[in-house]
Amino acid sequence: MALRIEDYGLIGDRQTTALIGRDGSIDFMCLPRFDSDACFAALLGTRENGRWLIAPADPVARTHRYYRDDTLVLETEMTTSAGRVRLTDCMVPHPHDTSRLVRQVTGLDGEVDMQLELVFRFGFGKIIPWVQRLPHGEGLVAVAGPDMVVIWSDVPLEGRNRHTEAKFTVKAGETVTFSMAWLQSHHRIPHAFDAEHGIALAAERSQKWVGRVPAKNHWVDVIKRSLITLKALTHWETGGIIAAATTSLPEELGGERNWDYRYCWLRDASFTLQAFLAAGYRDEASAWRHWLDRAVAGNAADIQIMYGVAGERRLAEWEVDWLGGYEGSKPVRIGNAAAGQTQLDVYGELLDTLYQAHKGGLLHDENSWSVRVNLLEQLETIWSLPDEGIWEVRGGRQQFVHSKVMAWVAFDRAVRSVEEFGYDGPADRWRVIRDTIHAQVCTEGYDAALGSFVQAYGSKLLDASLLLLPVVGFLPPTDHRIIGTVAAIERDLMQDGFVRRYNTAGGKDGLSGTEGVFLACSFWLVDNYTMMGRRHDAETLFEKLIALRNDLGLFSEEYDTINRRMIGNFPQAFTHVALVNSALRLSAG
Repeated sequence: MALRIEDYGLIGDRQTTALIGRDGSIDFMCLPRFDSDACFAALLGTRENGRWLIAPADPVARTHRYYRDDTLVLETEMTTSAGRVRLTDCMVPHPHDTSRLVRQVTGLDGEVDMQLELVFRFGFGKIIPWVQRLPHGEGLVAVAGPDMVVIWSDVPLEGRNRHTEAKFTVKAGETVTFSMAWLQSHHRIPHAFDAEHGIALAAERSQKWVGRVPAKNHWVDVIKRSLITLKALTHWETGGIIAAATTSLPEELGGERNWDYRYCWLRDASFTLQAFLAAGYRDEASAWRHWLDRAVAGNAADIQIMYGVAGERRLAEWEVDWLGGYEGSKPVRIGNAAAGQTQLDVYGELLDTLYQAHKGGLLHDENSWSVRVNLLEQLETIWSLPDEGIWEVRGGRQQFVHSKVMAWVAFDRAVRSVEEFGYDGPADRWRVIRDTIHAQVCTEGYDAALGSFVQAYGSKLLDASLLLLPVVGFLPPTDHRIIGTVAAIERDLMQDGFVRRYNTAGGKDGLSGTEGVFLACSFWLVDNYTMMGRRHDAETLFEKLIALRNDLGLFSEEYDTINRRMIGNFPQAFTHVALVNSALRLSAG
């Protein structure tokens, strides 16, 4: 059985990631890319679906985990009655189409007996590879179809019942190293690489990159860890930013709200870029702009809300029937049918992010502007139509207020781009559309009896996405309609001091079951408090939120306030983005 979600740590090389438990087991890893098939899938099934365990043979009395300063080098110290060891896990950056991973066991005190269990299962736990020894006996090579994984080991490895096992002893001062490389199976078996150099290189690059964050910020360490996590979810070559490192971690334990988040949502990526820009990182914005131009190239009517890491459009959703799901949460889904939905808000997020990028110093780009103009032409024809909205409901399209507001944002930022940056476009026509949308939302999307904006035209339901209205500048935070909306959300969507997205009771969103509080929405409430001058409330909620992080500073998508544990895919970019933006806004006052 898999551990709690918060018991996992993340390592990565900006091509893929691995989740490593407190027990020393890699329980989820996709190769060679974030959205490839998993070769370790125990997180969603059993150990027979693939894992790599390195741990003391005797019971562990104490475990202490931490990242090496400002890096993704994960250190796990385990103490037994016989002594103490440190397990170091790191993925090594490499410029070619391969991935490299290092696992080192270092003796700190006493003499500790160790065990290793390595279970390769390609194709999300389905395919058992052919495993052979390397020519000189220093490790193994596992091959199945297009995949080849090579393992180099300082200790002998033995095969037993289609598992690879080892037992060894580590004394204080000794280090035992294991290295792994993935490459396509038609390539030649590579030579072993320098593990120590790889760890040092990964650490140096991370520390240099995150060192640009101003140290004067009160929450600088919290911001740095979130930025490092977001960087790990950004593909080094394409610039694509995935929503999370996992698929099918449930929004309700044992439920069906299990989605594949290993893709690039335009919305999530836009929010991520805004966090990078706010922290002063322009290169990421430039890389993502180029990714966007490539991904949406073609007919603007064909724009999708999400794409593959390199801009792939076919993300067909299917169910993995041989995996039992995390704590029995089925189905396990690969792909995401929401790719075919219409979500009007993505136009606003794109136009806003690119506008902010230009304000932040990104160079004028006529090609990128042409893409935006084409998108606006499409939005002119569809902004008045219903859509599935920011939460990707599967219960039918509605006239969602947040969607209309973000359509307003799209035209507003387009007008500003013409006025402020000298771009060429029909600004007068865009102003008329912008003002028409604004008036319509204020009339159709506001309920005077409730004193609040509502989820959709004619609805009496609330929605946490309404907290973004003052953030995007639709109305000032001191407007009585915004103050009333915040008060209504505090009254009806708060649970144990955190914010739920909306009321899921009765399957109004087309799904059974319920979900936890949505962490990003709770950070949006922090933003509203800050903008409204409620400083004490903002800081109190912010501190309460960051207390939910695991011991490594990582967040999932949601939090289960009843069982007091994380739920949803992990680590979740949306949550870490919201944290960074809230921390920077609080620091700026």
